[in-house]
Amino acid sequence: MSKKDKDGKEKREKKNGRQDAQAGAGSAQVESSGAEVESIVIDKSIYKKELRRMQVELVKLQEWVRHKGLKVVVIFEGRDAAGKGGVIKRITESLNPRICRVVALPAPTEREKTQWYFQRYVSNLPAGGEMVLFDRSWYNRAGVERVMGFCTQDEYSEFLRSVPEFERMLVRSGIILIKYWFSVSNKEQEKRFQDRIADPTKRWKLSPMDLQSRARWVEYSRAKDEMFSYTDIKQAPWYVVNADEKMCARLNCIHHLLSKIPYEDTTPEPIVLPERQPDHGYVRPPISDQTFVPEVFRQGKG
Repeated sequence: MSKKDKDGKEKREKKNGRQDAQAGAGSAQVESSGAEVESIVIDKSIYKKELRRMQVELVKLQEWVRHKGLKVVVIFEGRDAAGKGGVIKRITESLNPRICRVVALPAPTEREKTQWYFQRYVSNLPAGGEMVLFDRSWYNRAGVERVMGFCTQDEYSEFLRSVPEFERMLVRSGIILIKYWFSVSNKEQEKRFQDRIADPTKRWKLSPMDLQSRARWVEYSRAKDEMFSYTDIKQAPWYVVNADEKMCARLNCIHHLLSKIPYEDTTPEPIVLPERQPDHGYVRPPISDQTFVPEVFRQGKG
């Protein structure tokens, strides 16, 4: 067999091997960079196990951020009902709110409307040893403000010119800036909106702006595409999360976040509780002097 034929055979075998691997569970997926990554098919039990493992790693990351005085900003953007809040909740569940805090700003006040656009976001940036998760961010201007006409064309154009330099400046200052866009399909977004309408505990999640985003799907798509063309920069690229499957989106996003910030395990030595001091004549006040919450619910047997 000639060298040319041998090389061709090896290429075909490798190609067929990749196709076979991708057809089964635990297959490899190809990233946009061309590198293959391990892919794991999950169910609910695997999801819970992996989430727990990652949350332990997030605590280690948190302690490293505090120990090294790092400044971390993570931006979560995407369509309404794309699952940003669910991911943020799972990230922060086990973390110290003094170190990792969530910023979800309301609509700007009349005073804030007269400020430099980035001003109210700058005041929420982290100090050393802090992580800030923005549940929507300055990119409101490129999304809802653009589509709904809440800003002028000049303000929008200035934003597109300014934001790349603003983010480069943040990175130069030592801030670790990570940006996620949660991508959800038209069909899945409608399903989640209908679920919110049917569930009394979720109706508050549907605002008039959410309904408008549904009606103006194509306009929001165009706005997102234009935003990416200006702001997907080398110093602070956009990372797109496929969010149609909630469990997968949560694990994939957290896994990626952990991979973007090198950290070491600074877990302290096991804690030993000291013995309780003796009473030395302490007498507890009568229980009747205290006001207790009514025990409407009691623990049953078994």
